Parts: sequence; C-alpha cells; structure tokens
Amino acid sequence: MDMALVASALAMQAAGTQQQISTSIMKSNADMEKNTVLTLLGGAQQASQANLGPGVGGNLDIAA
Repeated sequence: MDMALVASALAMQAAGTQQQISTSIMKSNADMEKNTVLTLLGGAQQASQANLGPGVGGNLDIAA
C-alpha cells in the first residue's frame, strides 16, 4: 500500500476525531450559556425580600 494513502487515511481519521471533540465542546458551551441565561432570567422574576421591613411583601387580604 502506498504510504501517502496510509498517511491520508490517518489524517482523515484524526480530523474526524477532532471534529467530534469540537462538537462536544460546542454543545457543552451552548448548554452552559443556556443555564446562565435561565439563571439570570429566573433571578429577575423572583425578587428578593431580604432587605424589606417586617410585614412588607406578605400576603394581602383583599376581602376586607
């Protein structure tokens, strides 16, 4: 078998492996970005009541 053909086959196999690794890393980065956005959006929807005075932010009785 011609050595150039063997070298070409090995290079193609290495390129395929690199592409699989790259795809895996890109998916991981996309998942991380998604989780970051969801965390930021979730935090904006649930306002913290840590700095409010006593009785502020409790249930409101609208029947009275």
